[in-house]
Amino acid sequence: MHIRSRLLLLVLAVLIPSFIAAALGIGYVYKEAIESQHENMRETTRAWALLLDKEFAKREAILQVLALSPALQSRDIKTFYAQAKAVASGQENVIVLSDTDGQQLLNTRLSPDATGLPKSLSHAELRSRYGPDATIMSNLYLAPIGKRHSFSVQVPVTIDGRIVYYLAMGSFASQLQSVFEGQNMPADWHGSILDRNGVVVARSKEPGIYVGKRVQDDFVRKLADNSGFYEGVSLHGAPSIGYFSRAPSSEWTFVVAVPKASIQRTVVNATAAVGALALLLLGLAVLGALAVGRAIASPMEGLRRAAERLGRGEPVAPATSGIVEMDAVNAAMVQAGAEIDNAKRELEQRVAEAVAVAERSQRALLQAQKLEALGRLTGGIAHDFNNVLQTLSTGLQVVLLSSSDARVTSTLQACQRAVERAAELTRQLMVFGRVQDARLETVDLSQQIGAMEPMLKGGLRGDIDLRIDVAENIWPVTLDPLQFELALLNLAINARDAMPGGGTLLLEARNDILAGGELPPGDYVRLSLKDSGVGMGQDVLAHAVDPFFTTKAVGKGSGMGLPQAYGFARQAGGTLVLHGEPGRGTTVVIYLPRATQAVARPRADDGTAPAEASSGKVLFVEDDPMVMDVVLPALEGAGFSVVAVRNGEEALAFLDAGARFDLVFSDIIMPGAVGGIDLARIVQSRWPHIRVVLATGYSDRRVDLPDVRVLAKPYGVGELLAALNDALRTTGREA
Repeated sequence: MHIRSRLLLLVLAVLIPSFIAAALGIGYVYKEAIESQHENMRETTRAWALLLDKEFAKREAILQVLALSPALQSRDIKTFYAQAKAVASGQENVIVLSDTDGQQLLNTRLSPDATGLPKSLSHAELRSRYGPDATIMSNLYLAPIGKRHSFSVQVPVTIDGRIVYYLAMGSFASQLQSVFEGQNMPADWHGSILDRNGVVVARSKEPGIYVGKRVQDDFVRKLADNSGFYEGVSLHGAPSIGYFSRAPSSEWTFVVAVPKASIQRTVVNATAAVGALALLLLGLAVLGALAVGRAIASPMEGLRRAAERLGRGEPVAPATSGIVEMDAVNAAMVQAGAEIDNAKRELEQRVAEAVAVAERSQRALLQAQKLEALGRLTGGIAHDFNNVLQTLSTGLQVVLLSSSDARVTSTLQACQRAVERAAELTRQLMVFGRVQDARLETVDLSQQIGAMEPMLKGGLRGDIDLRIDVAENIWPVTLDPLQFELALLNLAINARDAMPGGGTLLLEARNDILAGGELPPGDYVRLSLKDSGVGMGQDVLAHAVDPFFTTKAVGKGSGMGLPQAYGFARQAGGTLVLHGEPGRGTTVVIYLPRATQAVARPRADDGTAPAEASSGKVLFVEDDPMVMDVVLPALEGAGFSVVAVRNGEEALAFLDAGARFDLVFSDIIMPGAVGGIDLARIVQSRWPHIRVVLATGYSDRRVDLPDVRVLAKPYGVGELLAALNDALRTTGREA
């Protein structure tokens, strides 16, 4: 018989019966003890809750008798005072008579002639809940005259079929301590009486500490079940099980907290007995195992020595012991030695691959740092240059609108086209900077690529076959259309130069779902351009997106085509991936995140002339004096009443002084602590009726404010006026 069979029989004969017996015994004892304890405690708390209602019923009976007093029925308050005073002897109880509005008319803790009596507030909320005819048991409150925790029972007083008064008996909460007397609670139990809000009214132990405190919120929510139990921590911090029952009349709750250790004591004792039995059986099993172990010790020692050789990397020689299992282990160790040797070689290969991945990650980090530095440089230049272009553009448009000379008009229009060309060049610079909200549009790639097809074909030679394949129902994406067109054109030109003898360029667009990696998981549009050109080696791929890196001859390339496309992809929230091998072509893949907005409608306004008359008071915030000098008269000429300031602090000073404006038109980048975005956020918070329009030449901050339009500099006068008028119309609709 195999050793495995012998050991299996030993385990089945000794351990399994022991474990089954222990599990059955523990489970049975535990279940019976817990169920019995729960049922007993439910009945006990239910009886005590009824006892609590009886205590309140006594007070209700006294009040019902007093309510029928002839003196009270005849509204003789002074005579009734003497009767009530006799009932509420001492300071432990008080009789209070109040009108239907809660104004006290009589209070036995005060003289019958006392004036300025307070209102009775302890029953007001409950009276509105239970109705005017009900007997009300209050929650715990601090008596305004007695200055001690108290409760009260209130009944209506009916005279001639109409409720005229409310009569209440108030008592100090300490009187309820008598409920615990004679109950013979075990020393480690804690009884508590809670009002409807879960506040302790009386407690069997240390009432002076806990009366007036509220139990845990989880326990309060559990009290809605009327009866049951709750496992948690008691008010004095001990793990306990709280059994509770709600009195049906008063809706107060009687709670008994029993330490878990007390409940589990029986289970622990039973477990100890079963555990002792299990230890005995285990001892017998150990003795049996020792006997079996002696029979297999020698072969096991041989296996240990073989394992040591295996650990040192030495080959393990085959050996036979006469025991089938031992021989199988030895054969497995021999095989493991060979596999370890193979794994060692594989590990060395994987380490080399990991080092290569780390080097690629380092290159990617350096690439990102280069692009960020270049973005900061070009962004700063773009901001200042756009302010200059804004001055030129607005000035030219103002003069153009006032000119009637055809030759002058033609010259001004040529100048305006030059400014627009300069603005486009500036936008190309900003591809390495932060994304500009004013330039973003949600587009349909199918339409966007279709509109670009003639331009792409124009950038290729006749011996290159351009094929475009855009999937149906392609997802919309949010991007800067100009940068997108420039990126595709740059990639097409690179593909053209990589196919000097002609070839095929395939442009594909597909929906894709990424599970992770360089980009966050989610929906993306996968845009790929695959050429049949000369391809790229690994050394070229490693530097292909570095700014100014090029493999072309001097004067043939700037080294900015792929970096521009990479910068565009990163700006749009995606990335660019290169695949290529020498002689097998290159594939450029751009991932763009799926847009959540609908495709934007094209704007019909070209921004060169105002579309409608304007009116309203505008606070114009602009730090560049040249821009202010040309935009201010344009706004005033359009019909706006304009107040111009140089920065956000001056704008806030005007608003704080009470100046009234319909709209704030502000630059984003300004000196001082309050920029344009900060100013817009403050205006929306403090003066929500004032609309906000922002303008920027370049900003490294996203504008994430609702109902705030951002204009990109240089903007046309007509575009500006349309934006302001649209914002003012929004104000009118909200008003």
